[in-house]
Amino acid sequence: MPPVDRPTVDRYDYICIGGGSGGVASSRRAASYGKKVALVEVSPYLGGTCVNVGCVPKKIMWHAADMADRLRHAADGYQFRGIPEPNFDWRTFKLQRDAYIRKLNKIYENNLEREEVEYHPGFACFVGKDAIQVIRPDGEKYVMHADHITIAVGGCPVIPSDDKIPGASLGIDSDGFFELEDRPKRVAVVGAGYIAVELAGVLNALGSETHLIIRKDKVLRSFDPTVHDTLTSWMEHTGIKIHKHSNVTKVEGRKGQTLTVHTDKEGAIEVDCLIWAIGRRSNTESLGLEGVGVETDRKGDTVVDDYQNTSTKGIYAIGDVQGKALLTPVAIAAGRRLSNRLFGPEKFKDDKLSYKNIPTVVFSHPPIGTVGLTEPEARQLYGDDVKIYKSSFRSLYFSQIDEEHKEPTVYKLIVVGEEERVVGVHMIGQGSDEALQGFAVAVKMGARKKDLDDTVAIHPTSAEELVTMR
Repeated sequence: MPPVDRPTVDRYDYICIGGGSGGVASSRRAASYGKKVALVEVSPYLGGTCVNVGCVPKKIMWHAADMADRLRHAADGYQFRGIPEPNFDWRTFKLQRDAYIRKLNKIYENNLEREEVEYHPGFACFVGKDAIQVIRPDGEKYVMHADHITIAVGGCPVIPSDDKIPGASLGIDSDGFFELEDRPKRVAVVGAGYIAVELAGVLNALGSETHLIIRKDKVLRSFDPTVHDTLTSWMEHTGIKIHKHSNVTKVEGRKGQTLTVHTDKEGAIEVDCLIWAIGRRSNTESLGLEGVGVETDRKGDTVVDDYQNTSTKGIYAIGDVQGKALLTPVAIAAGRRLSNRLFGPEKFKDDKLSYKNIPTVVFSHPPIGTVGLTEPEARQLYGDDVKIYKSSFRSLYFSQIDEEHKEPTVYKLIVVGEEERVVGVHMIGQGSDEALQGFAVAVKMGARKKDLDDTVAIHPTSAEELVTMR
């Protein structure tokens, strides 16, 4: 069915506020059980952050950046002739990338139609514990009622106010990165998290003079020390200028022209583009949560229990809006399990997502894969029962590449107790993003080091190091 502009029933079984990955997954799963389901999305494009300004276009840009590196390696290392220095046409590629995203938006809409989920374009807010008001794009309003309502509105990037940092608004956020029509020749990225790291890596590989401004001395500080030490060093080696122990104090200039970024550490940095990647916040403002008794924490995240229940019966929250494990597959998994529990057969009456041992990757250069406890976390929990296995090497791919351009690979296993149960796997290096998924299954199943040892290695691969460590 096409987008709907008014309620079609007096009362729905289920309404999802938000048409991102979590809301779409949960609504479709509910509809698969024969329930009357509606989904409300304020953006003109379904798919949320991941599809439109997150995972998908980011990974496409990462592939482009990786391709630039491979083209250089083809000429200098693998002796292919007639390959010029990569000259990336950002403007043309953006059009191509955006066309693919629009295609995905349509697929999302078609999936809702196929599952008979009503798609209501507009902004939704609570007007009762079982009722929401929808404000359509044309300004018209209507009210919908449901037995169950899920908040899946996601989050948005944060930019400091001009009151806090004069001129901060001259910069853009990660959403704005995907609106850039041309590659900035000089760029400063502020932040040390995975979004900052990924954007800086892409821009650097595609030829921008790249500055990364971080408050401490390492990137990805919440990751295992082996990972953040290796990546910080390699990013500097590849030419990214990391400004450590630095805070932006002022930005001068005009948008679209040269910006002068001042920090409290050193001289000013002149760039063509400033990107803030300092965190995200939940889109809970203006939802009317307080009026229906839904509790939020000091950051604005919706407080939920293990079953995604909020403090108000019949209202739930999934995905980034509930402030933990801000990952697309987490929102999808939580949303599906919630609908299983609410509408599925008896076997799903206690279905819920476990937030323990969630794997994640960072599309840095080189990529990172990680699951389970970091070494400091493991030692805090298990003390002297922790044992570390680690292997540092270069992928076979780099055997034909000059020493200066050989990316590092480091794999680390964290095990505990006499049985050496694996509680953490941390990988950085070519292919780590693809290799992690299978090992995440092993960690989830409680694998021991012996189980890895008993697995025959696949040779020659990088991943075999995880089953041959001694």
